[in-house]
Amino acid sequence: MKILEALNIAIRSLLANKLRSALTMLGIIIGVGAVITLMSVGSGAQAAITSSFEEMGTNALYVMSTSAEGGGMMAIQYGTQTPNLTLEDAQALESIDGVAAVAATNENIASITTGGDSKTVIIHGASAEYQAVYTHSIASGQFFTDRHVASRSAVIVIGSTVAKDLFGDYDPVGERVKVNGKRFTVIGVLEPKGGAIMGVSMDDIVVVPITTFQTRLFTQRTSSGDDAVQTIALQISDAESVDRITLEIEDVLRRRHGLAGDDENDFAIVSMEQMLGMLQQVTGIFTIVLGAIASISLLVGSIGIMNIMLVSVTERTREIGVRKAVGAKRRDILVQFLLEASVLSLLGGAVGIIGGWVLSFLISLIDISGITLQTVITWDVVILAFGVSLVIGLASGIYPAMRAARLNPIDALRYG
Repeated sequence: MKILEALNIAIRSLLANKLRSALTMLGIIIGVGAVITLMSVGSGAQAAITSSFEEMGTNALYVMSTSAEGGGMMAIQYGTQTPNLTLEDAQALESIDGVAAVAATNENIASITTGGDSKTVIIHGASAEYQAVYTHSIASGQFFTDRHVASRSAVIVIGSTVAKDLFGDYDPVGERVKVNGKRFTVIGVLEPKGGAIMGVSMDDIVVVPITTFQTRLFTQRTSSGDDAVQTIALQISDAESVDRITLEIEDVLRRRHGLAGDDENDFAIVSMEQMLGMLQQVTGIFTIVLGAIASISLLVGSIGIMNIMLVSVTERTREIGVRKAVGAKRRDILVQFLLEASVLSLLGGAVGIIGGWVLSFLISLIDISGITLQTVITWDVVILAFGVSLVIGLASGIYPAMRAARLNPIDALRYG
């Protein structure tokens, strides 16, 4: 039997039971659609993180407090462990050759209110070089200066999303706000930066002088009693000097912290590329896990196809007997049932790809508190999903097809 003739017979057989065929394909449609959608969300998150880090530039180093007690950066950030860096450490690093700018930064979560409106934001306490190091532009007003930092001024610069949520289209420069109940004057609004890191919008932040942050909002002390700094960011003039500057930073800080030759560092130096690599690794694992979860529905769909094909073999036992009696060979019966299973799976896969594409697009339109989920559909995922649906069709149809092909024509004609 020719393949085209067998395909024609398979399609006619499926069309004779339209509802059953549609319900059988549903498992594959849902499975392929889920794989496409969830993989697109994972790939989108990875792309968004990469884009956000690229905007900040690759010529950057970050010195972060670490703790001998363990707990990592999160523990230090929220005050459960003792940080080790100070503003004086940051100032000492400014003298290293090849360092263009140094910004000391602390971070926490705060509530900002004005009138009857309130918003939870990420607040950064920073030195005046923060704007240059983190490549922020000012939309209106100004960024704070070294004078504000030295005098511990109660001034604040707010992100574009914060300004819109609290003040609408009105320019907030000069307005008073409260941060955790403390009064601050808005002196500037940041230009929209776009992007998000770990679900936090780059435009949903506020920045205050680090000395104000340390004394009025979130007091943290080093083991020696100095005001603590969580992170020191350094902008490097030349990317080729990163290795040399890293060694010099380590040397300066070890001498300042009085560490002996065999003592471990109480700080960590991380480059932008290392941070990006770590986050990409995390999002890559996240994407794989999402794909694996979605693939379970593909397994369910394949079981559904096998079940229906077995029912079809039973229902068409007499038909198989007649076809064998008039000369159909084993391979003809085998090919026909394999084609039926493959057509079901491929049609379901095609519809699932279209559905996943549409769903991914709709997800990218959802705006949650100013944050949109970026979705990215790559051709390798589409080809993989379509290929898997074909393999599922063949795998699910092999046993029913072999069972049909092995039927004795005399017994088949007597069936029913």
